[in-house]
Amino acid sequence: MSAELREHAGRHYAIQFHYALPDDSWAVELSKAVPAPPAAWAETPNAATHLPGPAFLVALIPDEDPDLEPTVRIYSPDEHVIPYEIMQWFMEQVSGQVERCRIAFEQSEPEVK
Repeated sequence: MSAELREHAGRHYAIQFHYALPDDSWAVELSKAVPAPPAAWAETPNAATHLPGPAFLVALIPDEDPDLEPTVRIYSPDEHVIPYEIMQWFMEQVSGQVERCRIAFEQSEPEVK
């Protein structure tokens, strides 16, 4: 799983990308980033100071059927306030993943003659 971190107004957020087998889709997850345990990374140069926490927004992007629409699911028993800049960053990442999946699908289709 790859992750990207961003700070906004003193809060840390993370976006993770992974393949969700049950959904046959790529998942792009938004979460608050949590502090990394200092003891675990004390001896690692350039170690991350924050790690992704539990996701509260998950975009699912189907990659096997271009007719299926991407969806966004909300996972949270708690209320989360998402700053506009962070939501825009998340949706840009989702849009990029949609584009990559559609290009890959088009390139994998056999030519019709």
